[in-house]
Amino acid sequence: MGRGRAKAKQTKVARELKYSSHETDFEALQRELSGGEASANGRGGEEHHDDPYDDYDDYRR
Repeated sequence: MGRGRAKAKQTKVARELKYSSHETDFEALQRELSGGEASANGRGGEEHHDDPYDDYDDYRR
């Protein structure tokens, strides 16, 4: 099969996103942006991960 079915689905999703009205939870957005309370996904504010290239940040500045 060609790309027609996939393109039609993408068009449908894009149209739904564009024209549907979603209620925005501005309080949750503020908490997420400020790094305040634990987010909905349970990870909390910042993500902590081991980046093997963290030591090289000093050399780029």
